[in-house]
Amino acid sequence: MPPAPEPVIGAWRLIARGGQGAYGTVYRVEHVRQAPPGPFALKLAIHPEDPRFEREAELLSRVHHPHVPRLQDRGWWSPPGGPSFPYLVMDWVEGVSLYTWAAEHAVTSRQVLRLLAQVARALEATHASGGVHRDVKGHNVRVRPDGHAVLVDFGSSHYAGAPTLTRHLPPPGTSQYSSPESLRFQWENHREPTARYLAQPSDDVYALGVTAYRLVTGRYPPAIESKKTRGGFQLISPARVPPRAWVSLAPELNALINRMLSYEPSQRGTAPDIASALERAAQTSRAPADQPITPRPSLLSRRQRLPASPSRSSRSRWLPLAVAMTVGLAVGALWEKLPALRDRSTSGTRHEKDEGVVGLAETVLAPSQNSPPPEPMQQWVGRDLPQKPFPGQRRPPCKPPAVEVNGGCWVLSGNTSPPCGDQAVEWKKACYWPILDLPRPSTSETP
Repeated sequence: MPPAPEPVIGAWRLIARGGQGAYGTVYRVEHVRQAPPGPFALKLAIHPEDPRFEREAELLSRVHHPHVPRLQDRGWWSPPGGPSFPYLVMDWVEGVSLYTWAAEHAVTSRQVLRLLAQVARALEATHASGGVHRDVKGHNVRVRPDGHAVLVDFGSSHYAGAPTLTRHLPPPGTSQYSSPESLRFQWENHREPTARYLAQPSDDVYALGVTAYRLVTGRYPPAIESKKTRGGFQLISPARVPPRAWVSLAPELNALINRMLSYEPSQRGTAPDIASALERAAQTSRAPADQPITPRPSLLSRRQRLPASPSRSSRSRWLPLAVAMTVGLAVGALWEKLPALRDRSTSGTRHEKDEGVVGLAETVLAPSQNSPPPEPMQQWVGRDLPQKPFPGQRRPPCKPPAVEVNGGCWVLSGNTSPPCGDQAVEWKKACYWPILDLPRPSTSETP
């Protein structure tokens, strides 16, 4: 483990820790000599000489847009006698993730149209610079207190002429947001060890559509499957389920989400096309666009409430009952808060009171300095799976049928398959529920 960094890295004094991601740790910093308007965020690599930081810095240096963090500095930090760790300094983005923002507000269609338009403009600037983000999702969009959205975390990004870092499938990104053409390429080339998918701007547009769908409905769009034919793999498009099947929202927003989720890239439109359409809809939509987005009854939702078929396996029947007996009525409250809790547990800009920069950095740099940085999406755990337990979740030892995942106790949802929505998380191609650690009743009487 490399030694803890000094309170000063380069020309930047560490003030507090902001959070940790898969490849880096974010600190709130200030300049030691100058006094430029701030605040600023310093992102320090977990792995020495991680080439992703150079690529991220290069693309950020090309993109100048109010909805993208501005790159302020880049450099290397070397502990005494140790290897070099790259770092980036950019504008600090105050706020919460897009999904957390939606969970904390009575969101309207007009608000969603405006925020999505801002993200689309950020993508427009990224694409105009020859880059693609490759990991567009609600967790990588921060909503500031003033209501403006900022597209963050360009760690998976790529640009024309950048060196190849991922030399195998799957490509960088989050699987639930992958475009149909990306999935087709992966299915057709899964036996090719050196196959590499070249992401296009249309992939970012599709991911924005998935983000919008989940934002308003709380679930992912129906998953795309495939079957093998003589000519290769054929995509099986699921039945279309528009967002309005789940929630009440403006027809303009419903249509634009469906457009971004088109299976054919040419039908989605470019980022500037989508941005203009979203801005126009935000300006011209009628009064219903100012009503909060709320769930609505539908044939689909009523069908899901029907009793389980007697043909289901006994495992499917008794596991949900076991969950209910284990967690009690309190699990419902946790389910409602899952999107916000998940975001708070994995957010790269979560605020934490500083308890000593040296101690924080030592925790951040715990991985072995000799271990190479992992390839994006190399792990079998989904990117949305929390890296540590939710607040109030039971810790090991986990009693059967519960299992331990990332330091928390989870139980298999026997009658649910991915996508798992916001009431469960995906692990090993199955859906799991968290188990609450309910406090035991007091054995002594209150005087």
